[in-house]
Amino acid sequence: MLLTLASGALFFPGLFALSIWALHRLRPGWTEDDCLTVGTRLVSSVQAVLATWAGLTVIISCKNVVSDRHWLATEYVWFLIPYMIYDFYAMYCCERCRTKSQKLTRTTIIRNFLIENRLMVTHHTVILLFLVPISQKLRGDLGDFFVGCIFTAELSTPFVSLARIMIQLKQQHTLLYKVNGILTVTTFLFCRILLFPFMYWSYGQQKGLSLLQVPFNIPLHCNMANAILISPQLYWFSLLCKKAARLFDTAKAKKDG
Repeated sequence: MLLTLASGALFFPGLFALSIWALHRLRPGWTEDDCLTVGTRLVSSVQAVLATWAGLTVIISCKNVVSDRHWLATEYVWFLIPYMIYDFYAMYCCERCRTKSQKLTRTTIIRNFLIENRLMVTHHTVILLFLVPISQKLRGDLGDFFVGCIFTAELSTPFVSLARIMIQLKQQHTLLYKVNGILTVTTFLFCRILLFPFMYWSYGQQKGLSLLQVPFNIPLHCNMANAILISPQLYWFSLLCKKAARLFDTAKAKKDG
């Protein structure tokens, strides 16, 4: 545990610093804000790829979705904790850089950061204070398969990150941005929304239950936890769909015009 925590604490800040240094060298014309934004998104994408790999490994290895164990289901959570803490700091650095010209006090910057990023801050806080204790202690020796499923929700993150990078660099007009938008919505739908019915279906297959029977044959707190997890995903997915609709409506209007 301690070795994994230390590894994450060194890996993510180190990768962030290396990314900023490389971007300054490779793109001398970029502003500090550009480098920070791109560097933050690159680190997020690396973490997402690692989490997805860990999740798929656990899923494939666990034939019994309830009782089978895999070491990555617990060890990757310890590796993820430093990332969450690092990400708080990285987002704050981006906010501080963005408002640097306004000469705001540190207290004002922190307040603006918490307001502007309230959903992400809440997301990270809930993971650290509630989901980590549940996944590492309270669930006991059960459910590694489902922890692996949750890891794979990160598959959509590289596409979300690429979209943010392209917006920062004012590349919204390109074909790549539109293709990436389709991939973002698709991966988000499958890995963050349909993931939950898949977990219920997998449990039903193990226990000889239909998908609709599963919610009535598992503990109430499991249903409540899944409801809490999927709620922000549904909100974010609605925002993605609205954004995608505006993007293609604008493109159609330009073509018609």
